[in-house]
Amino acid sequence: MTDPLHSELLALAQEAARRAGALLRDGRPADLAVARTKSSPIDVVTEMDIAAEKLITDLIAGHRPDDGFLGEEGASTEGTSGIRWVVDPLDGTVNYLYGLPTWSVSVAAEQDGERVVGVVAAPMRGETCHAVRGRGAWATGAWEGERRLACRPAPPFDQALVSTGFNYVTEVRTHQAEVAHRLIPLLRDIRRGGSAAVDLCDVAAGRLDGYYERGLHPWDLAAGDLIAREAGALTGGRPGLPPGHDLTVAAAPGVFEPLQQHLENLGAWHD
Repeated sequence: MTDPLHSELLALAQEAARRAGALLRDGRPADLAVARTKSSPIDVVTEMDIAAEKLITDLIAGHRPDDGFLGEEGASTEGTSGIRWVVDPLDGTVNYLYGLPTWSVSVAAEQDGERVVGVVAAPMRGETCHAVRGRGAWATGAWEGERRLACRPAPPFDQALVSTGFNYVTEVRTHQAEVAHRLIPLLRDIRRGGSAAVDLCDVAAGRLDGYYERGLHPWDLAAGDLIAREAGALTGGRPGLPPGHDLTVAAAPGVFEPLQQHLENLGAWHD
């Protein structure tokens, strides 16, 4: 049964992601520069991250003033409606800064703490993925209509294509490289795209067999995790735990289990 509230939230998330994506794609200045840094000198924020988050929060608040927000660039309000929006206005900022195409806008809605809507817009791909809890995952593209997403059937583990990402803190990134060095002989190959939200959607679309990363925040994975799960993927963290800052794993059933166990054995969740 379709929940009218969830349909309303989906339409609003799609509009917010579309507008922010257009702003980022069409409004990128030729002299784009770093506005500030966060966890390290290479963990950057640009003026466009800030502008995109303001566009998203202003748009949503204009329609639903009682909702809460959690945004990467500082939006944080409790709200009174039971709905909270989790927003990454520009996932893949370093790619964007350098003019690389793999970046996205991620907008998710939670109802009473549970994710119910997720939208990831990848403007340079001309593609937007979305999911509503219990309704499957879907993608729309500039050159094709809406299509349902389904993760790829599991290959043998040694033929799996897996993506990952690296932290901006040098010590953590060095450990992640060591884990990847030990994992890659067990797989077909490893990719590093630079946007967690896009990687999760690529698992949903069958373009990757799996994805893992340490150090993600709620805004990095909120929308993409729901999209991957609604496409049939399994997601989690360390064995028995949900995805989160220590570890996020998403993969097709049959790849998820050995990938999660190898990462546990390799200590992917700690230095």
